[in-house]
Amino acid sequence: MENVFVFDHPLIQHKISLLRDKNTDTKEFRELVSEIAMLMGYEVTRNMPLKEVEIETPIGIAKTKIISGKKLGIVPILRAGLGMVDGMLNLLPMVKVGHIGLYRDPETLQPVEYYCKLPVDVEEREIVVLDPMLATGGSASAAIQFIKNRGVKNIKLMCLIAAKSGIERLQKDHPDVSIYCAAVDEKLNDHAYIVPGLGDAGDRLFGTK
Repeated sequence: MENVFVFDHPLIQHKISLLRDKNTDTKEFRELVSEIAMLMGYEVTRNMPLKEVEIETPIGIAKTKIISGKKLGIVPILRAGLGMVDGMLNLLPMVKVGHIGLYRDPETLQPVEYYCKLPVDVEEREIVVLDPMLATGGSASAAIQFIKNRGVKNIKLMCLIAAKSGIERLQKDHPDVSIYCAAVDEKLNDHAYIVPGLGDAGDRLFGTK
């Protein structure tokens, strides 16, 4: 699958298995989502540009590298995407965080943006959109379009579990957006839940039904 990166790291695969378990409680589920997001963030940021600088150590001068070029931003899709924010901030404490909220219009069935707050210089940033589940792809596709409408050119999507149909939808709507996920599941059920998936990520994160 073009532009799709599926993580095979043993730690990520192990934690995804625990995440899927219906007996994993809210506290542990929340911790696992955060930990997986941090581990995935390590790889998502692999291609960040570097520049060489001189640093004075206690012993002498070292020629070494620091991050340069494009600034980074993360944008969780409310509400489940919030569970991935702390993990990314543990890795990148200086990153700017935006938020985007969508709901589906009951009559048109189209996603409607009800909240969008992005960094003021968002068009200068590489944006990583966070959402634990990529099911139909409708919400993620709409969120990405809303962000593009604000002038953002460089966007990645980071999710925990993706359905093949969601990947196909996103590749069709946004072929320029890379997808990073920890697992790809085969199908959706009649209620558009990923099978076998892990249930409703928002409910399991926040202890709601």
